[in-house]
Amino acid sequence: MPRSAGTLDLVLAPRSGGQPAQRWVYEGVRAAILDGRLRAGARLPASRDLALQHGLARGTVVAAFAQLQAEGYVRSTVGSGTFVGEVPPDALLGLGRTPQGPSRPERSPSIRLSRFGRRVRSFPVSGPPGLELFPATLWAQVTGRVLRGVSTRLLLGCEPLGFRPLREAVAAHLRSARGARCEPEQIAIVSGVQEALDLAARLLVDPGDRVCLEDPGYGGAARAFSAVGARLVPVPVDAEGLVVDGRQLRGVRLVYTTPAHQYPLGVTMSIARRLALLRWARGSGAVLFEDDYDGEYRYQGRPIPALQGLEPGAPVLLAGSFGKVLFPALRLGYLVVPEPLVERVAALRSATVRHPPVLDQAVLAAFIEEGHLARHVRRMREVYAERRSALYDAAERRLGDRLMLSPVEAGLQTTGLLGPGLHAAPVVRAAAEQDVEVTALGGEWRGLFRQEGLQLGFAAVPPEEIRRGVEVLARVLDGARPL
Repeated sequence: MPRSAGTLDLVLAPRSGGQPAQRWVYEGVRAAILDGRLRAGARLPASRDLALQHGLARGTVVAAFAQLQAEGYVRSTVGSGTFVGEVPPDALLGLGRTPQGPSRPERSPSIRLSRFGRRVRSFPVSGPPGLELFPATLWAQVTGRVLRGVSTRLLLGCEPLGFRPLREAVAAHLRSARGARCEPEQIAIVSGVQEALDLAARLLVDPGDRVCLEDPGYGGAARAFSAVGARLVPVPVDAEGLVVDGRQLRGVRLVYTTPAHQYPLGVTMSIARRLALLRWARGSGAVLFEDDYDGEYRYQGRPIPALQGLEPGAPVLLAGSFGKVLFPALRLGYLVVPEPLVERVAALRSATVRHPPVLDQAVLAAFIEEGHLARHVRRMREVYAERRSALYDAAERRLGDRLMLSPVEAGLQTTGLLGPGLHAAPVVRAAAEQDVEVTALGGEWRGLFRQEGLQLGFAAVPPEEIRRGVEVLARVLDGARPL
Protein backbone atom coordinates (compact mmCIF):
# COMPACT_ATOMS: atom_id res chain seq x y z
CA MET A 1 0.00 0.00 0.00
CA PRO A 2 1.52 3.40 -0.90
CA ARG A 3 2.32 5.89 1.81
CA SER A 4 -0.54 8.38 2.30
CA ALA A 5 -0.15 11.86 0.85
CA GLY A 6 1.10 14.49 3.26
CA THR A 7 2.84 12.02 5.63
CA LEU A 8 6.37 13.02 6.66
CA ASP A 9 9.17 10.51 7.15
CA LEU A 10 10.76 10.16 10.60
CA VAL A 11 14.48 9.43 10.66
CA LEU A 12 15.61 7.16 13.54
CA ALA A 13 19.13 6.45 14.75
CA PRO A 14 20.77 3.31 13.34
CA ARG A 15 19.55 0.13 15.02
CA SER A 16 22.22 -1.65 17.06
CA GLY A 17 22.69 -5.41 16.67
CA GLY A 18 20.26 -7.47 18.70
CA GLN A 19 18.16 -4.46 19.78
CA PRO A 20 14.42 -5.34 19.80
CA ALA A 21 12.51 -3.45 17.10
CA GLN A 22 9.91 -2.11 19.54
CA ARG A 23 12.64 -0.76 21.83
CA TRP A 24 14.45 0.79 18.86
CA VAL A 25 11.33 2.71 17.74
CA TYR A 26 10.52 3.80 21.30
CA GLU A 27 14.02 5.11 22.01
CA GLY A 28 14.32 6.77 18.60
CA VAL A 29 11.06 8.73 18.96
CA ARG A 30 11.83 9.62 22.61
CA ALA A 31 15.29 10.89 21.62
CA ALA A 32 13.80 13.04 18.83
CA ILE A 33 11.38 14.60 21.33
CA LEU A 34 14.07 15.32 23.94
CA ASP A 35 16.53 16.66 21.35
CA GLY A 36 13.90 19.10 20.09
CA ARG A 37 13.69 17.59 16.61
CA LEU A 38 10.04 16.82 17.36
CA ARG A 39 8.52 19.88 19.04
CA ALA A 40 5.47 20.03 21.31
CA GLY A 41 2.30 19.56 19.28
CA ALA A 42 4.10 18.02 16.29
CA ARG A 43 2.19 15.24 14.58
CA LEU A 44 3.93 11.86 14.35
CA PRO A 45 3.70 9.73 11.21
CA ALA A 46 0.88 7.20 11.18
CA SER A 47 1.93 3.84 12.62
CA ARG A 48 1.29 2.16 9.28
CA ASP A 49 3.51 4.68 7.41
CA LEU A 50 6.33 4.46 9.96
CA ALA A 51 6.24 0.70 9.80
CA LEU A 52 6.45 0.77 5.98
CA GLN A 53 9.28 3.30 6.08
CA HIS A 54 11.47 1.13 8.31
CA GLY A 55 10.32 -2.33 7.19
CA LEU A 56 8.62 -3.26 10.46
CA ALA A 57 5.35 -4.87 11.46
CA ARG A 58 2.67 -2.31 12.22
CA GLY A 59 2.04 -3.92 15.62
CA THR A 60 5.63 -3.18 16.62
CA VAL A 61 5.16 0.55 16.00
CA VAL A 62 1.74 0.56 17.72
CA ALA A 63 3.29 -1.00 20.82
CA ALA A 64 6.12 1.55 20.87
CA PHE A 65 3.63 4.43 20.51
CA ALA A 66 1.55 2.97 23.34
CA GLN A 67 4.58 2.90 25.64
CA LEU A 68 5.41 6.54 24.74
CA GLN A 69 1.82 7.57 25.47
CA ALA A 70 1.82 5.74 28.80
CA GLU A 71 4.93 7.67 29.83
CA GLY A 72 3.52 11.02 28.73
CA TYR A 73 5.69 11.71 25.70
CA VAL A 74 2.84 11.62 23.19
CA ARG A 75 -0.93 11.85 23.14
CA SER A 76 -3.24 10.07 20.76
CA THR A 77 -6.76 10.90 19.58
CA VAL A 78 -8.85 8.41 17.63
CA GLY A 79 -9.30 9.65 14.09
CA SER A 80 -6.83 12.55 14.52
CA GLY A 81 -3.43 10.91 15.02
CA THR A 82 -0.57 10.90 17.51
CA PHE A 83 1.04 14.14 18.68
CA VAL A 84 4.02 15.12 20.83
CA GLY A 85 2.96 16.15 24.36
CA GLU A 86 3.30 19.73 25.54
CA VAL A 87 5.90 18.99 28.29
CA PRO A 88 8.11 15.86 28.19
CA PRO A 89 8.07 14.03 31.55
CA ASP A 90 11.86 14.31 31.79
CA ALA A 91 11.53 18.10 32.01
CA LEU A 92 9.11 17.80 34.94
CA LEU A 93 11.23 15.27 36.83
CA GLY A 94 14.64 16.70 35.99
CA LEU A 95 15.68 13.40 34.38
CA GLY A 96 17.11 12.16 31.12
CA ARG A 97 18.57 14.67 28.72
CA THR A 98 16.95 17.80 30.06
CA PRO A 99 19.66 19.66 32.02
CA GLN A 100 19.01 21.67 35.17
CA GLY A 101 19.90 25.31 34.95
CA PRO A 102 21.39 27.04 31.88
CA SER A 103 22.98 24.69 29.39
CA ARG A 104 26.53 25.09 28.11
CA PRO A 105 26.69 24.29 24.42
CA GLU A 106 29.56 22.14 23.29
CA ARG A 107 32.32 24.05 21.56
CA SER A 108 32.22 23.37 17.87
CA PRO A 109 35.31 23.65 15.71
CA SER A 110 35.71 27.14 14.25
CA ILE A 111 34.65 27.57 10.64
CA ARG A 112 37.00 29.57 8.47
CA LEU A 113 35.33 32.52 6.82
CA SER A 114 36.36 34.14 3.57
CA ARG A 115 37.49 37.77 3.63
CA PHE A 116 34.07 38.67 2.25
CA GLY A 117 32.39 36.71 5.05
CA ARG A 118 34.43 38.53 7.70
CA ARG A 119 33.70 41.96 6.25
CA VAL A 120 29.94 41.69 5.66
CA ARG A 121 27.67 43.36 8.26
CA SER A 122 23.91 43.49 8.81
CA PHE A 123 21.93 46.73 9.11
CA PRO A 124 18.43 47.75 10.28
CA VAL A 125 15.44 48.02 7.96
CA SER A 126 14.09 51.53 7.27
CA GLY A 127 10.52 52.71 7.82
CA PRO A 128 7.57 51.45 5.75
CA PRO A 129 5.18 53.30 3.42
CA GLY A 130 1.49 53.78 4.29
CA LEU A 131 0.46 50.13 3.97
CA GLU A 132 -3.06 50.62 5.32
CA LEU A 133 -3.94 52.42 2.07
CA PHE A 134 -2.50 49.85 -0.30
CA PRO A 135 -5.22 48.45 -2.64
CA ALA A 136 -4.82 44.85 -1.46
CA THR A 137 -8.13 43.73 -2.98
CA LEU A 138 -7.13 45.08 -6.38
CA TRP A 139 -3.72 43.41 -6.11
CA ALA A 140 -5.46 40.11 -5.27
CA GLN A 141 -7.74 40.47 -8.30
CA VAL A 142 -4.78 41.06 -10.63
CA THR A 143 -2.94 38.13 -9.03
CA GLY A 144 -5.91 35.81 -9.51
CA ARG A 145 -6.30 36.81 -13.13
CA VAL A 146 -2.60 36.25 -13.83
CA LEU A 147 -2.58 32.85 -12.13
CA ARG A 148 -5.70 31.70 -13.94
CA GLY A 149 -3.98 32.39 -17.23
CA VAL A 150 -0.57 31.02 -16.26
CA SER A 151 1.27 29.06 -18.92
CA THR A 152 3.81 26.26 -18.77
CA ARG A 153 6.37 28.64 -20.26
CA LEU A 154 5.83 31.09 -17.40
CA LEU A 155 6.23 28.31 -14.83
CA LEU A 156 9.61 27.41 -16.32
CA GLY A 157 11.08 30.78 -15.31
CA CYS A 158 12.65 33.60 -17.29
CA GLU A 159 15.97 34.94 -18.53
CA PRO A 160 18.54 36.20 -15.99
CA LEU A 161 17.66 39.89 -16.40
CA GLY A 162 14.01 39.23 -15.57
CA PHE A 163 10.54 38.68 -17.02
CA ARG A 164 10.44 40.47 -20.37
CA PRO A 165 6.93 42.03 -20.01
CA LEU A 166 7.91 43.49 -16.63
CA ARG A 167 11.15 44.90 -18.03
CA GLU A 168 9.12 46.57 -20.79
CA ALA A 169 6.63 47.97 -18.28
CA VAL A 170 9.39 49.26 -15.99
CA ALA A 171 11.24 50.93 -18.86
CA ALA A 172 8.08 52.72 -19.98
CA HIS A 173 7.30 53.77 -16.39
CA LEU A 174 10.81 55.15 -15.80
CA ARG A 175 10.85 57.08 -19.08
CA SER A 176 7.53 58.72 -18.20
CA ALA A 177 7.72 59.17 -14.42
CA ARG A 178 11.47 59.63 -13.86
CA GLY A 179 12.76 60.98 -17.19
CA ALA A 180 15.13 58.04 -17.59
CA ARG A 181 16.76 57.13 -20.92
CA CYS A 182 16.40 53.37 -21.10
CA GLU A 183 15.15 50.45 -23.16
CA PRO A 184 13.81 47.13 -21.84
CA GLU A 185 17.14 45.50 -22.73
CA GLN A 186 18.85 47.70 -20.11
CA ILE A 187 16.49 46.74 -17.27
CA ALA A 188 17.55 44.10 -14.74
CA ILE A 189 14.83 43.01 -12.32
CA VAL A 190 16.32 42.62 -8.84
CA SER A 191 14.92 42.00 -5.37
CA GLY A 192 15.55 45.62 -4.37
CA VAL A 193 18.19 48.32 -4.13
CA GLN A 194 20.31 46.26 -1.76
CA GLU A 195 20.72 43.49 -4.33
CA ALA A 196 21.50 46.11 -6.97
CA LEU A 197 24.25 47.49 -4.71
CA ASP A 198 25.69 44.02 -4.19
CA LEU A 199 25.61 43.40 -7.94
CA ALA A 200 27.41 46.68 -8.69
CA ALA A 201 29.98 46.04 -5.97
CA ARG A 202 30.83 42.56 -7.28
CA LEU A 203 30.90 43.69 -10.91
CA LEU A 204 32.80 46.96 -10.65
CA VAL A 205 34.84 47.07 -7.44
CA ASP A 206 38.02 45.17 -6.58
CA PRO A 207 39.53 45.05 -3.07
CA GLY A 208 41.29 48.35 -2.40
CA ASP A 209 39.31 50.36 -4.98
CA ARG A 210 38.08 53.75 -3.77
CA VAL A 211 34.28 54.15 -3.56
CA CYS A 212 32.72 57.51 -2.72
CA LEU A 213 29.73 57.67 -0.34
CA GLU A 214 27.66 60.65 0.73
CA ASP A 215 28.36 61.78 4.29
CA PRO A 216 25.95 61.26 5.96
CA GLY A 217 24.58 58.49 3.79
CA TYR A 218 22.83 55.15 3.50
CA GLY A 219 24.47 52.51 5.69
CA GLY A 220 23.38 49.68 3.40
CA ALA A 221 25.57 51.06 0.62
CA ALA A 222 28.58 51.27 2.92
CA ARG A 223 28.08 47.65 3.97
CA ALA A 224 27.73 46.40 0.40
CA PHE A 225 30.95 48.05 -0.77
CA SER A 226 32.89 47.29 2.41
CA ALA A 227 32.06 43.61 2.00
CA VAL A 228 33.98 43.45 -1.30
CA GLY A 229 36.99 45.23 0.21
CA ALA A 230 36.44 48.76 -1.11
CA ARG A 231 38.13 51.76 0.50
CA LEU A 232 35.25 54.06 1.46
CA VAL A 233 35.67 57.77 0.79
CA PRO A 234 33.11 59.92 2.68
CA VAL A 235 32.23 63.13 0.82
CA PRO A 236 30.11 65.79 2.55
CA VAL A 237 26.61 66.85 1.54
CA ASP A 238 25.50 70.47 1.56
CA ALA A 239 22.27 72.25 0.60
CA GLU A 240 22.78 71.27 -3.08
CA GLY A 241 23.62 67.62 -2.45
CA LEU A 242 26.91 65.74 -2.82
CA VAL A 243 29.88 68.12 -2.98
CA VAL A 244 31.78 67.54 -6.24
CA ASP A 245 35.41 68.18 -5.34
CA GLY A 246 38.00 66.76 -7.74
CA ARG A 247 40.61 66.49 -4.98
CA GLN A 248 38.38 64.37 -2.74
CA LEU A 249 37.18 62.29 -5.69
CA ARG A 250 40.65 61.61 -7.11
CA GLY A 251 41.04 57.93 -7.97
CA VAL A 252 37.46 57.03 -7.05
CA ARG A 253 36.12 54.04 -8.98
CA LEU A 254 32.42 54.46 -8.16
CA VAL A 255 30.20 57.11 -6.53
CA TYR A 256 27.02 56.20 -4.65
CA THR A 257 24.49 59.05 -4.49
CA THR A 258 20.80 59.75 -3.77
CA PRO A 259 20.08 62.85 -5.92
CA ALA A 260 16.26 62.94 -5.78
CA HIS A 261 16.02 62.80 -1.99
CA GLN A 262 19.33 62.56 -0.14
CA TYR A 263 19.36 59.96 2.59
CA PRO A 264 19.11 60.86 5.43
CA LEU A 265 19.16 64.70 5.20
CA GLY A 266 16.46 64.94 2.52
CA VAL A 267 18.03 67.59 0.26
CA THR A 268 17.55 67.43 -3.50
CA MET A 269 20.68 67.68 -5.65
CA SER A 270 20.65 70.85 -7.75
CA ILE A 271 20.80 70.62 -11.54
CA ALA A 272 24.17 72.40 -11.55
CA ARG A 273 25.59 69.85 -9.11
CA ARG A 274 24.15 66.96 -11.14
CA LEU A 275 25.76 68.18 -14.34
CA ALA A 276 29.07 68.74 -12.53
CA LEU A 277 28.97 65.17 -11.19
CA LEU A 278 28.28 63.78 -14.67
CA ARG A 279 31.15 65.80 -16.16
CA TRP A 280 33.50 64.53 -13.48
CA ALA A 281 32.40 60.91 -14.03
CA ARG A 282 32.94 61.11 -17.80
CA GLY A 283 36.34 62.72 -17.37
CA SER A 284 37.55 60.24 -14.75
CA GLY A 285 36.07 57.02 -16.14
CA ALA A 286 34.13 56.41 -12.92
CA VAL A 287 30.60 55.01 -12.62
CA LEU A 288 27.74 56.65 -10.70
CA PHE A 289 25.24 54.55 -8.73
CA GLU A 290 21.98 56.52 -8.46
CA ASP A 291 19.70 55.25 -5.69
CA ASP A 292 16.20 56.51 -6.53
CA TYR A 293 14.66 54.81 -3.50
CA ASP A 294 11.60 57.10 -3.21
CA GLY A 295 11.98 59.53 -6.10
CA GLU A 296 8.32 59.13 -7.12
CA TYR A 297 7.16 61.09 -4.09
CA ARG A 298 7.92 64.76 -4.63
CA TYR A 299 5.71 67.37 -2.96
CA GLN A 300 7.02 70.76 -4.08
CA GLY A 301 8.07 72.25 -7.40
CA ARG A 302 8.39 70.50 -10.72
CA PRO A 303 9.39 66.83 -10.96
CA ILE A 304 13.16 66.36 -10.91
CA PRO A 305 14.34 63.93 -13.60
CA ALA A 306 16.68 61.13 -12.72
CA LEU A 307 20.39 61.84 -13.00
CA GLN A 308 20.62 58.90 -15.41
CA GLY A 309 18.35 60.66 -17.91
CA LEU A 310 20.17 63.99 -18.13
CA GLU A 311 22.61 62.88 -20.84
CA PRO A 312 22.58 60.11 -23.45
CA GLY A 313 24.80 57.22 -22.51
CA ALA A 314 25.51 58.56 -19.03
CA PRO A 315 27.76 56.25 -16.93
CA VAL A 316 24.99 55.80 -14.37
CA LEU A 317 23.44 52.73 -12.76
CA LEU A 318 19.89 53.74 -11.74
CA ALA A 319 18.27 51.59 -9.02
CA GLY A 320 14.88 51.63 -7.33
CA SER A 321 12.53 49.44 -5.37
CA PHE A 322 8.82 48.74 -5.68
CA GLY A 323 8.84 47.85 -1.99
CA LYS A 324 8.76 51.56 -1.11
CA VAL A 325 6.08 52.36 -3.67
CA LEU A 326 3.79 49.35 -3.08
CA PHE A 327 4.66 47.13 -0.09
CA PRO A 328 7.96 45.85 1.39
CA ALA A 329 7.08 42.14 1.08
CA LEU A 330 7.11 42.57 -2.71
CA ARG A 331 10.80 41.85 -3.14
CA LEU A 332 11.10 43.39 -6.59
CA GLY A 333 13.10 46.35 -7.83
CA TYR A 334 15.02 47.41 -10.92
CA LEU A 335 18.49 48.34 -12.05
CA VAL A 336 18.94 50.37 -15.23
CA VAL A 337 22.28 49.27 -16.69
CA PRO A 338 24.45 51.24 -19.17
CA GLU A 339 24.52 49.38 -22.48
CA PRO A 340 28.23 48.35 -22.26
CA LEU A 341 27.51 46.50 -18.98
CA VAL A 342 24.32 44.64 -19.92
CA GLU A 343 26.01 41.35 -20.91
CA ARG A 344 28.16 41.29 -17.79
CA VAL A 345 25.18 41.96 -15.51
CA ALA A 346 23.25 39.14 -17.19
CA ALA A 347 26.20 36.78 -16.73
CA LEU A 348 26.57 37.68 -13.06
CA ARG A 349 22.87 37.15 -12.34
CA SER A 350 22.93 33.86 -14.21
CA ALA A 351 25.76 32.70 -11.93
CA THR A 352 24.14 33.89 -8.68
CA VAL A 353 20.42 34.49 -8.13
CA ARG A 354 19.33 33.38 -11.63
CA HIS A 355 16.11 35.47 -11.54
CA PRO A 356 13.54 36.79 -9.04
CA PRO A 357 10.19 34.96 -8.54
CA VAL A 358 8.56 34.93 -11.96
CA LEU A 359 4.93 34.85 -10.86
CA ASP A 360 5.39 38.00 -8.76
CA GLN A 361 7.00 39.65 -11.79
CA ALA A 362 4.02 38.72 -13.96
CA VAL A 363 1.57 40.21 -11.44
CA LEU A 364 3.58 43.44 -11.13
CA ALA A 365 3.84 43.72 -14.92
CA ALA A 366 0.03 43.53 -15.23
CA PHE A 367 -0.41 45.98 -12.33
CA ILE A 368 1.79 48.54 -14.11
CA GLU A 369 0.41 47.95 -17.61
CA GLU A 370 -3.18 48.40 -16.44
CA GLY A 371 -2.36 51.81 -14.92
CA HIS A 372 -2.80 50.78 -11.28
CA LEU A 373 0.75 51.74 -10.25
CA ALA A 374 0.44 55.29 -11.62
CA ARG A 375 -2.94 55.80 -9.92
CA HIS A 376 -1.61 54.45 -6.61
CA VAL A 377 1.44 56.75 -6.72
CA ARG A 378 -0.75 59.79 -7.43
CA ARG A 379 -3.05 58.93 -4.54
CA MET A 380 -0.24 58.24 -2.09
CA ARG A 381 1.59 61.41 -3.09
CA GLU A 382 -1.42 63.41 -1.87
CA VAL A 383 -1.65 61.39 1.36
CA TYR A 384 2.06 61.68 2.11
CA ALA A 385 2.02 65.42 1.35
CA GLU A 386 -0.73 65.86 3.95
CA ARG A 387 1.20 63.84 6.52
CA ARG A 388 4.41 65.70 5.77
CA SER A 389 2.62 69.04 6.28
CA ALA A 390 1.16 67.81 9.58
CA LEU A 391 4.67 66.93 10.79
CA TYR A 392 6.26 70.23 9.79
CA ASP A 393 3.39 72.37 11.09
CA ALA A 394 3.40 70.62 14.46
CA ALA A 395 7.20 70.69 14.68
CA GLU A 396 7.31 74.42 13.96
CA ARG A 397 4.82 75.09 16.77
CA ARG A 398 6.21 72.73 19.41
CA LEU A 399 9.85 71.82 18.80
CA GLY A 400 11.52 75.11 17.92
CA ASP A 401 15.32 74.97 17.70
CA ARG A 402 15.57 71.88 19.92
CA LEU A 403 14.92 69.70 16.85
CA MET A 404 15.37 71.39 13.47
CA LEU A 405 13.80 69.38 10.63
CA SER A 406 15.50 69.23 7.24
CA PRO A 407 13.33 70.97 4.60
CA VAL A 408 12.56 67.85 2.55
CA GLU A 409 10.71 68.21 -0.75
CA ALA A 410 10.35 64.48 -1.42
CA GLY A 411 10.44 61.05 0.19
CA LEU A 412 8.87 59.18 3.10
CA GLN A 413 10.89 60.45 6.06
CA THR A 414 12.93 63.40 7.25
CA THR A 415 15.79 64.14 9.60
CA GLY A 416 15.81 66.44 12.62
CA LEU A 417 19.10 67.79 14.01
CA LEU A 418 19.11 68.20 17.79
CA GLY A 419 20.06 71.44 19.48
CA PRO A 420 23.45 71.95 21.15
CA GLY A 421 24.19 69.52 23.97
CA LEU A 422 21.21 67.21 23.27
CA HIS A 423 21.84 63.52 22.57
CA ALA A 424 19.71 61.23 20.45
CA ALA A 425 19.89 57.96 22.40
CA PRO A 426 18.03 59.09 25.56
CA VAL A 427 15.43 60.90 23.42
CA VAL A 428 14.78 57.74 21.41
CA ARG A 429 14.37 55.67 24.60
CA ALA A 430 12.06 58.17 26.29
CA ALA A 431 9.88 58.51 23.18
CA ALA A 432 9.62 54.73 22.81
CA GLU A 433 8.29 54.48 26.37
CA GLN A 434 5.33 56.58 25.17
CA ASP A 435 4.85 54.53 21.97
CA VAL A 436 6.53 57.02 19.63
CA GLU A 437 9.15 55.53 17.32
CA VAL A 438 12.08 57.63 16.11
CA THR A 439 15.57 56.50 15.11
CA ALA A 440 18.88 58.01 16.12
CA LEU A 441 21.31 59.20 13.49
CA GLY A 442 24.66 57.59 14.04
CA GLY A 443 25.97 55.04 11.56
CA GLU A 444 25.20 57.47 8.73
CA TRP A 445 28.10 59.78 9.66
CA ARG A 446 31.45 58.57 8.27
CA GLY A 447 33.63 61.66 7.89
CA LEU A 448 34.93 64.11 10.48
CA PHE A 449 31.64 65.95 10.89
CA ARG A 450 29.19 64.58 13.46
CA GLN A 451 25.88 65.91 14.71
CA GLU A 452 23.25 64.36 16.96
CA GLY A 453 19.89 63.92 15.30
CA LEU A 454 16.77 61.83 14.73
CA GLN A 455 15.09 60.23 11.73
CA LEU A 456 11.33 60.68 11.64
CA GLY A 457 9.13 58.72 9.24
CA PHE A 458 5.79 60.27 8.33
CA ALA A 459 4.49 58.12 5.45
CA ALA A 460 3.00 55.32 7.58
CA VAL A 461 1.51 57.59 10.28
CA PRO A 462 -1.90 59.36 10.10
CA PRO A 463 -1.88 63.13 10.79
CA GLU A 464 -3.47 62.84 14.24
CA GLU A 465 -0.80 60.34 15.33
CA ILE A 466 1.91 62.58 13.89
CA ARG A 467 0.65 65.48 16.00
CA ARG A 468 0.58 63.26 19.10
CA GLY A 469 4.11 62.10 18.37
CA VAL A 470 5.36 65.67 18.11
CA GLU A 471 3.73 66.49 21.46
CA VAL A 472 5.53 63.52 23.02
CA LEU A 473 8.85 64.62 21.51
CA ALA A 474 8.30 68.15 22.79
CA ARG A 475 7.77 66.87 26.35
CA VAL A 476 10.80 64.57 26.08
CA LEU A 477 12.99 67.42 24.84
CA ASP A 478 11.65 69.72 27.57
CA GLY A 479 12.92 67.20 30.12
CA ALA A 480 16.22 66.50 28.38
CA ARG A 481 19.25 68.11 29.95
CA PRO A 482 21.98 69.35 27.62
CA LEU A 483 25.30 67.63 28.28
